[in-house]
Amino acid sequence: LTCEVWDGSSTAPHLRYAATTDEGGRGLFLVAQLSEHWGTRYTPEGKVIWAELLLPGTPGGDPPALAAFLDVDPL
Repeated sequence: LTCEVWDGSSTAPHLRYAATTDEGGRGLFLVAQLSEHWGTRYTPEGKVIWAELLLPGTPGGDPPALAAFLDVDPL
């Protein structure tokens, strides 16, 4: 599974550990922890951040990291 999000900024994304009182800053950290691969692709209009996750039943794939993180049965 590949998911992509786009924004109009050309600012490079940065992983950061958000404090418990921070209202933002956790999104990319969670994506990096739960995905198999992620990256950034720049366009003339901004940037695309993409993430890949192996789905259940993928040859050679383990259960999705998200299922393990949430402690649920991955189907």
